[in-house]
Amino acid sequence: MFKAEIYKARRAELRRRIGSGLILLPGNSEAPRNYFDNAYAFRQDSNFIYYFGLQQPDLFGILDADSGEELLFGDDCSIDDIIWMGPQPSMVERGSWVGVERTAPLAAAAEVVGKAIRAGRKVHFLMPYRGRTVLQLARLTGIDPLRMVEHLSPELAVAIAAMREVKGPEELEELENAFEVGYAMHTAAMRATREGISERMVAGEMEGITHQLGEGVSFHSIVSQHGETLHNHSHEGILTNGKLLLVDAGGESVNNYCSDHTRTFPVSGKFTDVQKDVYNVVLRAHDRVIEEARPGKYMELHNLALRTLVEGLAGLGLVKGNPDDAFAAGVAGLFMPHGLGHGIGLDVHDCENMGERGLGANFAPIAATGKVDSCIMRSAWMLRPGTVLSDEPGIYFIPALIEQWKAEGKCKEFVAYDKLEKFYDFGGIRIEDDLVITENGCYQIGRDKHIPVTVEEIEAYMAK
Repeated sequence: MFKAEIYKARRAELRRRIGSGLILLPGNSEAPRNYFDNAYAFRQDSNFIYYFGLQQPDLFGILDADSGEELLFGDDCSIDDIIWMGPQPSMVERGSWVGVERTAPLAAAAEVVGKAIRAGRKVHFLMPYRGRTVLQLARLTGIDPLRMVEHLSPELAVAIAAMREVKGPEELEELENAFEVGYAMHTAAMRATREGISERMVAGEMEGITHQLGEGVSFHSIVSQHGETLHNHSHEGILTNGKLLLVDAGGESVNNYCSDHTRTFPVSGKFTDVQKDVYNVVLRAHDRVIEEARPGKYMELHNLALRTLVEGLAGLGLVKGNPDDAFAAGVAGLFMPHGLGHGIGLDVHDCENMGERGLGANFAPIAATGKVDSCIMRSAWMLRPGTVLSDEPGIYFIPALIEQWKAEGKCKEFVAYDKLEKFYDFGGIRIEDDLVITENGCYQIGRDKHIPVTVEEIEAYMAK
């Protein structure tokens, strides 16, 4: 938790940006695994953390943009709560920690919201991602839960995304702390990797570290010798020499800021010549992004990475003809069918429950489509000083996709389909680090160290 002044300033700025009406900021409730008293580890809503900083379940914040009033709703613990959990801070105490003077029981929120609605005032809220919160908002507002998306506040989505986009110094410090968790995770994975053990054991080694150093994983870890499957959440494979292990994983700091890194390394500890060649093409794209990242259009970085990959693949004989023509024809989509990166912050895909990454006039609110944008390309995203994003180019040999393109004759003048068949069991390579955009460039998160990333660094580290 940060100082109370930080949360007070954030709430004041949000009220200023919205201008008029009530702003509803619900916290999360416990999420049962299989019955109510056996819950998943509690994770507070990221927007609630940003503006209130409190981790207790079943809290609800309301900001009045007209009067400036701030209200924090939640229930003080009962004697039964004390028996099971021990003495707990009162709501008045919790409010004082984050600069909120007025607190009330959770049930009192209904009268505040109802009074505003009866007066014809605007009530601002975002589309919740948990069913229980949908029902809570439906009870407070009288809106049919199935039509909640029709009543979202695009203004609130724009305001929150714009504020969370630019990280303050306290947030950058937390992202450095999250990097320390990520560094420990990925170096542990390299140390643990050896032929004959399961992918599950590597994943478990990393997850234990996240609970020692922070608040757990920032997303379900990808630990797979089938790196060509972009989000492969199976950990059932047995590590085999000659294969590459792709590890895409991150952890949260104690204040819930996230890291997200990917490393791909050989199970044996030594790259084959072919693996090394492909790896270095991906590494060059990764490094070119760091060299060129600065305020401006995200898509320029995305296209820079793709163009670099196409040039490298042409050097390996897998792309034919002029690389510029091949890039223009869209050849890169066969080998990297995803965007270069995404925002990083309190969420590992920061703010992406609010729609396409693009702020202000370029923001495409989910209310316009009735669904949350998938954000695969983030074509409207403008990078600003303080933006934090992942840099994660990759090359993947996906047999089904290759066969489809080949059958359709897609880019046949540029793709060496005859040479790709021997790569059907290659897997995939992705390399990922987190970058902070500055006034004139960027820097990579990680104070004085980085996770081994070059072929030479990885082989030397694994040899130890």
